[in-house]
Amino acid sequence: MAKEKIVLAYSGGLDTSVILAWLKETYDAEIITFTADIGQEDELDGLEEKAIKTGASKAYIDDLTKEFASDFIYPMFQSGALYEGQYLLGTSIARPLITKRMVEIARAEGATAIAHGATGKGNDQVRFELTAAALAPELKVIAPWRLEEFRAQFPGRAEMIAYAEKQGIQVSATAAKPYSTDRNLLHISFESGILEDPWFDASAEANKDMFVLSVSPEDAPDEPEYIELDFVQGDVVAVNGEKLSPLEVMQTLNKLGGKHGIGRVDMVENRFVGMKSRGVYETPGGTILFTAHRKMESLTMDREVMHLRDSLIPKYAELVYNGFWFAPERIALQALVAESQKNVSGTVRLKLYKGNVIGAGVKSPVSLYNPNIATMEADPTQAYDQGDAAGFIRLNALRLKVASGVEQNAKENQ
Repeated sequence: MAKEKIVLAYSGGLDTSVILAWLKETYDAEIITFTADIGQEDELDGLEEKAIKTGASKAYIDDLTKEFASDFIYPMFQSGALYEGQYLLGTSIARPLITKRMVEIARAEGATAIAHGATGKGNDQVRFELTAAALAPELKVIAPWRLEEFRAQFPGRAEMIAYAEKQGIQVSATAAKPYSTDRNLLHISFESGILEDPWFDASAEANKDMFVLSVSPEDAPDEPEYIELDFVQGDVVAVNGEKLSPLEVMQTLNKLGGKHGIGRVDMVENRFVGMKSRGVYETPGGTILFTAHRKMESLTMDREVMHLRDSLIPKYAELVYNGFWFAPERIALQALVAESQKNVSGTVRLKLYKGNVIGAGVKSPVSLYNPNIATMEADPTQAYDQGDAAGFIRLNALRLKVASGVEQNAKENQ
């Protein structure tokens, strides 16, 4: 009888290496590992060999960077999504893509389950499993950190290291880092460890080596740099006149933003599972893209369409953060977003300077800005009669006057 097959999201680190061996031993199953290259630029060489040596029957390492940029980052940025006013959702948006590919592999290999190393306190477990539920409800999901027997066997890092040594698993580190990181094409996040104290100053000079994608604003060039981004229907298609793919745009903007100390965020956020957590993020290219997109919309998007779309930003961001990328409501919102972007085309000029992204000009062949109407001088088009504003104001003031009269009468009758 053939053994059960389980597809494991695998990074090659201590946790997933131990989980690989533990799954094989506990479930007497065939373990297939999957490692996604989503732009983290970590050293992936040797991971396939390590996975096989640790006990995997097969190891997939797939480059998903193009799909990540075009089908996940770009649509999300069209929406203007920003979680709790600060977070550009770098980790959140990567999880549905990783799970989507895991599901594809599981079906191709005839697996009955997928597994992940996310903890029972975080958001990632939810994102992985909601995506799996939406795409392949027939698959079981194994989350070892939520299993009491796994936690009993590995109450701490020392026990995991000892198990790895006993199993002949090569591990590169024997001591906990002072924080954990997660990197992809859009950002890198830092959390836990020393960062669990919200009074700890991650931006201090003593901690500058923690950051990976950007220099500190203090160390950024003393001269500003101007760049131009060309948009077509809400997407950047060229940087400084050079046509680029979505992946190339993100790579280019990451370098530019990192050079100028752009995109650092330090926040305490609300996790979906109910607790607050502190996260430090670097999103250099995403911050430039977000700012430029907003400026392009300001010139080309109808007011009521913009206000309607903006009213949905918190909901859209919450759906991405909580793991509902493949939910019908996110897909429905995306259709509205796509419709809103039809005229978001033109060129934005930005000035990058010491952590700041400063607007320096915007133009479009479909601009809704008419200087002849907006001018404080005489309007040559006669499209706007300033005298008409008096009636407009009187009508809008009517309910305020009525309410004020009622309140005044109530005071007089007390």
